[in-house]
Amino acid sequence: MKPPTSAPFAQIPQQVGGLEDPDRLLRELRLHQVELEMQNEELRSAQSALEASRDLYLDLYEHAPVGYLTLDFHGVVQAVNHTGETMLGWSRDRLLQRRFAGRIVETDRDQWQQVFARLCRDGLAQECDLSLERADGSQWQARLNGIQQKGEVPTIRLALTDLTTRRQVESRLNLAASVFTHAREGIMITDAIGTIIEVNDAFSTITGYSRAEAVGRNPRLLASGFTPPAQYVNLWDSLLKDHYWQGDLWNRRRNGEPFAAQQTITTILDAQGQPQHYVALFTDVTESHEHQRQLEYIAHYDPLTHLPNRVLLASRMHEAMAVALRTGTQLAVAYLDLDGFKAINDEHGHEVGDRVLAHVSRRMNQTLPAGCTMARLGGDEFVALIVALDQVCDSALVLERLLACASDTVHIGALKVSLSASVGVSYYPQEGDISADQLLRQADQAMYQAKLAGKDRFHVFDARNDLDMRGHNARLDRIDRAIREHELRLYYQPKVNLRTGEVVGAEALLRWQHPERGLLMPDDFLPLIESNALSEVVGEWVLENALIQVAQWQREGLLLPVSINVGARQLQHPDFVPNLMERLAAHPDVEPHMLIIEILETSALEDIEGVSLTLRKCAALGVHFALDDFGTGYSSLSYLKRLPVAQLKIDQTFIHGMLDAPSDVSILQAILGLASAFGREVIAEGVNNPAQAAQLLQLGCEVAQGYGIAQPMPPSAIHHWIVGWSKDPWPRA
Repeated sequence: MKPPTSAPFAQIPQQVGGLEDPDRLLRELRLHQVELEMQNEELRSAQSALEASRDLYLDLYEHAPVGYLTLDFHGVVQAVNHTGETMLGWSRDRLLQRRFAGRIVETDRDQWQQVFARLCRDGLAQECDLSLERADGSQWQARLNGIQQKGEVPTIRLALTDLTTRRQVESRLNLAASVFTHAREGIMITDAIGTIIEVNDAFSTITGYSRAEAVGRNPRLLASGFTPPAQYVNLWDSLLKDHYWQGDLWNRRRNGEPFAAQQTITTILDAQGQPQHYVALFTDVTESHEHQRQLEYIAHYDPLTHLPNRVLLASRMHEAMAVALRTGTQLAVAYLDLDGFKAINDEHGHEVGDRVLAHVSRRMNQTLPAGCTMARLGGDEFVALIVALDQVCDSALVLERLLACASDTVHIGALKVSLSASVGVSYYPQEGDISADQLLRQADQAMYQAKLAGKDRFHVFDARNDLDMRGHNARLDRIDRAIREHELRLYYQPKVNLRTGEVVGAEALLRWQHPERGLLMPDDFLPLIESNALSEVVGEWVLENALIQVAQWQREGLLLPVSINVGARQLQHPDFVPNLMERLAAHPDVEPHMLIIEILETSALEDIEGVSLTLRKCAALGVHFALDDFGTGYSSLSYLKRLPVAQLKIDQTFIHGMLDAPSDVSILQAILGLASAFGREVIAEGVNNPAQAAQLLQLGCEVAQGYGIAQPMPPSAIHHWIVGWSKDPWPRA
């Protein structure tokens, strides 16, 4: 706005008076004065607006989101805003009147010089990315946009943008894209209504559908029909409630092949908390499912005959017994043993024997009515579970058919073999309560009666004619109940190295905490079950609880190998090795070498070939064997080389007499020499005093156990005993 002129005053007469009216002249003078004041106010307002505009411009310039610099044609900084000062990391007084090139990392200066030269020469806008260095020495990536500013003195205007954050974002996006593309898991992304909008390469590899074939379609294209509808209901309930679901689904590939997918689905929500996308990650676990199915089959079926094994039979017996009580019907348990099978095995070999077993079992299974079960317990022993009997005599026809099937000639190539069967039968319900195991034992006892009666026949268990057996069974049942009611205990007797004092292991010894009779020793109850199937049950209990205890000690920081005693019946059972593998697999934290199995010489000599094979299979698993009571078996020396045992336990009878009987010392020397020749470790049991220990050390036997070292103790006392022993062991040579 231009300043007011004196034009209005030019009309005021120079002389007051004359022809002019003084009053009118005064009014005009006042009017002009008001106009002058208004013009002054407008001038002040315009000046204030100009200053505000300037302040706003300066504020916008100083605090713009990008850095601004002005350079002369020599590259010297003439001006810089506050943002540029902050981004460059140098104070303004260190930037002004200095060459901008000094702030550029040396490797990028040539590029800057070329860009700057084009800006000065051509006047065209230029853009480049450079690495700049701050005052603290750190480097950062910047994008420079330059333009020539025309004027009397041309300048170069630069705008700086920090690319560090953008590069980080780009890097994360590139990483995410790379992970998405190269992930081994199949990834599928859908929109809120379930339409597929993106898949990765692994999706195509697993399903067979290309990206073009999948995008735009619904995930139902993968449905196989094998996943229960209820599982999909659960899936959507979880996504709606928890925005997450994980589980296995059976899908179908493009070629129609079903596959199992271990799948995780996550809901991606928008800012309002509504589903925006669904992301599904999945892997092909078909092989794992098949492996699990095979394991379940192995756990419940006999691998040779494909009949149910003891485990599945027990389950079906419990179910059948419950149905019999509910419906008022009866069931029969027929225990079959093939007569003459051992001779076939010995004469023609195990391969022929296995084929005979498979053939006979198939025939017997086919003759059973629907709903009945034929199971193999092991070897040539089978059990037929005959259900839905209105009366006991209805089972006779089925039993006769089973005997006929077993007696039919079996053709193996050109070979013809004949055998028969002895069958023992027990029925349910009975007058008193009876368990499935007791029912099976009754049938087992009746089978032996059939063998004694001449074989190729069946014998029915009758409690009224087996009074002696009833009392025996009652005692067996009490032991069986002791297992079920957790009355059995394992006590542990430490084994030590007499020379070093080190505790090298412990032997698990069975005890019965009888509620009325107190703590019973093994001699009070083990002889009752020695030749009975219950001995195998007790043996399995000992094995399982010993492994549990080893695992517990390991968690407490104590690594203590444990030895258990295994009887002849359990050791010679055909399923001994598979059962041992199953137990070890159930305790993966326990290394197999932490378990030592002790067997008696007498049990090993009953079936030297079979036991030797079993020992080699166990050794392959990492489980070691010890030959207990060594020196008491009449054939032990001649058979030692055929038994792959790691340890020999010298029978305590030789230890007790070694101080007084020179012959016992001679026997010990012979045993130690034999063990050395065969590379076997020796352990002495029954060491009761330091004198015996000193004599053993002189003979070269270093490992021992006995009441003089430590009595068997509960597992909770082992830690305390080891601490005391380490502080005050026996004197060592």
